Amino acid sequence: MSFSTSLQSCLSGRICFSRFAALLAGKQTHAAMECPHLSSSVCVALDSSRFQSGSPSSWCCGVCRSNKSPWVCLTCLNVHCGRYVNGHAKKHFEDTQNTSCHQKKCEKQEKEKPQHSVCMDCSSYSTYCYRCDDFVVNDTKMGLVQKVREHLQSLENSALALDRHRKRKLLESSSNSGKLVKDSVSYSWVMAHCATGLRNLGNTCFMNAILQSLSNIQQFCCYFKELPAVELRSGKTAGRRMYHTRSQGDTSVSLVEEFRKTLCSLWQGSQSAFSPDSLFYVVWKIMPNFRGYQQQDAHEFMRYLLDHLHLELQGNHSKVTEFTLSEDGLQSSPGDKCCINGTSTIVTSVFGGILQNEVNCLICGTESKKFDPFLDLSLDIPSQFRNKRTKNMENGPICTLQDCLRSFTDLEELDETELYMCHKCKKKQKSTKKFWIQKLPKVLCLHLKRFHWTAYLRNKVDTYVEFPLRGLDMKCYLLEPENMGPESCLYDLAAVVVHHGSGVGSGHYTAYASHEGRWFHFNDSTVTLADEDTVAKAKAYILFYVERQAMASTDVKL
Repeated sequence: MSFSTSLQSCLSGRICFSRFAALLAGKQTHAAMECPHLSSSVCVALDSSRFQSGSPSSWCCGVCRSNKSPWVCLTCLNVHCGRYVNGHAKKHFEDTQNTSCHQKKCEKQEKEKPQHSVCMDCSSYSTYCYRCDDFVVNDTKMGLVQKVREHLQSLENSALALDRHRKRKLLESSSNSGKLVKDSVSYSWVMAHCATGLRNLGNTCFMNAILQSLSNIQQFCCYFKELPAVELRSGKTAGRRMYHTRSQGDTSVSLVEEFRKTLCSLWQGSQSAFSPDSLFYVVWKIMPNFRGYQQQDAHEFMRYLLDHLHLELQGNHSKVTEFTLSEDGLQSSPGDKCCINGTSTIVTSVFGGILQNEVNCLICGTESKKFDPFLDLSLDIPSQFRNKRTKNMENGPICTLQDCLRSFTDLEELDETELYMCHKCKKKQKSTKKFWIQKLPKVLCLHLKRFHWTAYLRNKVDTYVEFPLRGLDMKCYLLEPENMGPESCLYDLAAVVVHHGSGVGSGHYTAYASHEGRWFHFNDSTVTLADEDTVAKAKAYILFYVERQAMASTDVKL
């Protein structure tokens, strides 16, 4: 069974995911190929009257009326939903096949009969053949595939321009009448017209929230957007634009390239939502923990993503690294002593900091110091605040981000299960532990530990934690604060990831992010304006703070 057949079968529920994962892990896949069926399948006459009205990326499936992932048949121009929805595009192909006669008898007939096997994704304009069971990159002799692609792009651009013109007129008429239109559709469009959402491919809100947050950290995002495109193909298809990246073995899979393409698709205003299916495919390929369509932990995904981006930028494509999430929020994978040893990358230059871990033996007083790199800090919510669920509850003081930071850096006596092996006493002894921040990163990522294990379940700590939107002062947590400049310890909020729901395996992730001085709420494919009060009331799960002096420049020295 080919990888593509397995993927389609997995999506339609015909094979179990574990079997698909085994195929994915153990078998190389085929690159996007040249299809021999185009001449019998692509026989359309471009007639706009045969298309639905509106933008192609929002067309509805002719069966279930879903407007998610519309695919158009290049034989009859009928529109159906694609792989990640209800799979009616594939069913359309299957229904049009003549199954009433034997293959040998009808071989000549089948060759002459128009097929409905080739369709095009109306959002990404990639072309897929169900007979090849793969994405294809070639065209007919008459260039019909490219003509359809250009026609769909023209319809998309026309619909977008018409929508912009209509809403601009609404805004002008509202302004002329002296009305405040801050909450109107027109005002929201003017402020959010460049924002692009990310389509949910099946419980992928955890990935979308992280991607939107990272896309609004300018010194990180700009680096990837300015990278040259990586062409993974050669031969006849070299130099042509890639509409969908497939791999032929791990060495041709580029997480950096798909991450770059996704970031470039955001904030362009050319479409309301982008489908990150190519990036999701690479995630499945190189991060086995995230295969499937179950809900995942956004923080865990972020850690894996940054780790693999770092390794690929270092050139360690073939290196296998097990990523360990330790309770203190340190990165403990063997290949990621990146802030001290190894080659620095944009990941460590932006997110990399260093902690000093001090352990003191309570019997002999021996002190042990250790330096640990980190890309983010995982902070406990102090137990005395865990019953306070909202900002307005009056049962005690509000938990603040500073409370969580103090809990992280305060002197702590280790319990009986964590006895320290004292080299002077030559046995395990009671001891104290304290963290100091030895080096602050340019972007400080703070993860609030909202999920914890009980005897049988992983429960959520739903406590509201108050956090500053501007001027988070980290000076008192530094090992040598006197060596820092007056503003080098101040941080301003850039993005917040929020988990809605009661458990880590359920619920929904969204993100708030600041872009050019305004806050936006990213809820998968929907992007809306948000005010600062709304952001401040959010129950943050992950907070991204940007160093104030670093905000003046997006240049990062590697």
